[in-house]
Parts: sequence; C-alpha cells; structure tokens
Amino acid sequence: MRIVLLGPPGAGKGTQAKAISDTLSVVHISSGDLLREHQNNGTDLGKMAREYMQKGLLVPDDVIIGMIQDRIGHSDAENGYVLDGFPRTLEQAHSLDTALNGQGQYIDKVLNIKVSEEELIDRLSGRWICRDCQKPYHSVNSRPQKEGACDECNGELYQREDDTSGAVVKRIQVYAEQTSPLIEYYKGNGNLVEIDGGQSIAEVRKDLLEIIS
Repeated sequence: MRIVLLGPPGAGKGTQAKAISDTLSVVHISSGDLLREHQNNGTDLGKMAREYMQKGLLVPDDVIIGMIQDRIGHSDAENGYVLDGFPRTLEQAHSLDTALNGQGQYIDKVLNIKVSEEELIDRLSGRWICRDCQKPYHSVNSRPQKEGACDECNGELYQREDDTSGAVVKRIQVYAEQTSPLIEYYKGNGNLVEIDGGQSIAEVRKDLLEIIS
C-alpha cells in the first residue's frame, strides 16, 4: 500500500508514519530524512540541496522529487511506503503521480491529520529536541527526567528557532497556503481521508489504522 500522510507542523506525522510503517511492514519515507541522508552521503542531489540551503533558499521541487523517486525505486519499497512530508505542493503531487503512473502505480490513500491552530501553537512552542539523537520532548506533555538533558543519551535539549510562538504561526500559515490546493486535488482523486488530530496519539493511531486496514 502506498500512502501519503498530510498534516501541519506539530500534527504528529512522524510518530504516526512510524506506527503505520511498523503495522503494515512498509517503508517510512521522510523528505527531511532524505535531505539529510543525501547531504551526509555527498550525493549529487545532496550537494545541490546544500547549495540552496546554505543560501537560505528553499530546495527546488525537482531536487526533492529526484530524491523521492530514487528512494521509492529501492527494493524495500516494492511492497509500499508511507510518504511523510511529501508532497507539500500541488506541483509536487502532480510530479509524484506522473512518476508513479509511468510505473503503473498510484497512491492508495492520502491521510490528512487535521489539528486546530491553537492546539498546534501549544504543541510546537513547547517542543524541545535533543541536539544529539533528535528525540523530541515537550515542556508540558513529555518532559525529560532531567531538565535540559535527553533521557536517552544525555544530550543537550534545544528549541528550534522555528518553534518559537511567532515563527510557529507563520509556519502554520505557510502550510495552509501551500496545501489547500493539494488537499482539494486529492479530494478530487477520491483517495483523501481526514482524521481528527486533536485526539490523543493512541486515538489518532487507531483511526489511521482502521482506515488503512
């Protein structure tokens, strides 16, 4: 099964994508992870992405799409995958569909996790991340045992610049502007299902798994 997981920053896509991946035994493909992997491995696509990021520019669609196409062509993706963080725009969705159609494939389900703006601001502005292992924490919902230190590796916890309240509002607005046409596109395709992301992690997971089972 090929699944696209949509949702604004703070909706919990990464957590839920892993649950779906483990349950269905399919690959979890994160666009953010792919970017880091290509840069760390020094691939041509990674070098291109780094040039844009070092200039403070967005990585162009064709670079991201190239990474996605390369990844879904691996043998471990033959039984399906969960795309997390891609596509983000209508143009990316069209490119993905064109690539899949050329292989006689298609996206089975598009799962859109909906969360209110107020809830997203609360979630993101309280989020802290381990500088070493990237484990996330929250100042209210998931505090570390020792203030400022990761429970897993004792690494330093820090707050990303884009997780401050002002930056969070902007991120949510940009996401909404980018994905509104995308959501309408998948509605038109008949494969979009929306889930209430304001529930607990366990309840959201239950709803998602019921939809794809």
